[in-house]
Amino acid sequence: MPVTELNHYLIRANDLERTRDFFRVLGFEVMPRPDFPFPGYWLGVNGKIQVHMAQAGVPNSKLYYLGSPRNAATNNSGVIDHVAFLATDPDGFVARLKSLGVPCRPRNFPESGLYQLFVKDPDGLTVELNFFGVTQAPDWGGEDYSRMPRASAKKKTKARAKALVV
Repeated sequence: MPVTELNHYLIRANDLERTRDFFRVLGFEVMPRPDFPFPGYWLGVNGKIQVHMAQAGVPNSKLYYLGSPRNAATNNSGVIDHVAFLATDPDGFVARLKSLGVPCRPRNFPESGLYQLFVKDPDGLTVELNFFGVTQAPDWGGEDYSRMPRASAKKKTKARAKALVV
């Protein structure tokens, strides 16, 4: 019984409308959503829902949002570093983001034909856009993974190896 794909993730947005507008810049559309007892949106592409949004700081939020307890960033491992999407038309994305003043951090990996754009949503969540099949990134700037210093893996201690066994 394997997992087959990412269905969606939920963002608790500080400013729901501003966060919705940000994702619409990335090409997401507002999708039909059940009448939940808290404000929010479902966003998707080509009829497929991928992002759920809910308003942060609402009364009774403990009833609605189960995923991250208070102090999640310091007391748990449930903090997301970034969320990634496949995308097309990197030229169009770069032009659109620049025209709207949305800062982005480009990276590329020429050997793999991978070009990426990293942007931040209004609450600081990093969103990664992946463009495969790009063999040469024209004057988009950015960092080249193949030229970055290599990090070495830390050695596992016996205690740490034992802790990793579930």
